[in-house]
Amino acid sequence: MFKATPNPPESETEDTFTYTTLDSKKLKEAAERALNHYLNPAVVKDTPRKPSTIFTILPKIDTETLLANACESLASASVMASDFAALLEGPQRNTMLALQQVIMLSELAVNRALDNIDPSKQA
Repeated sequence: MFKATPNPPESETEDTFTYTTLDSKKLKEAAERALNHYLNPAVVKDTPRKPSTIFTILPKIDTETLLANACESLASASVMASDFAALLEGPQRNTMLALQQVIMLSELAVNRALDNIDPSKQA
């Protein structure tokens, strides 16, 4: 008779821990963060957030430039979502088309904000 599933490993004491040394300071910090998260959420909320500076927008960039860039990004996202929806069927297609519509509505709002900044560009 043929057995469809393989036998389990013979050794039940396999070492699943990948680290050879433990850094007690890091472990203590992680434990304190976990305890504070569950037992003292005010401490977690009061900790200042340090955002990553890998992608930073310069503070002196004007609003019109920011809105124009957002408008172009939203237009690209709308096209990508529409193209992707064309490859899907059924509920997934409907979901992607709904996402594309949300992106398009956001693009319209950003375009209106651009028009409000420079009323001479209104059609």
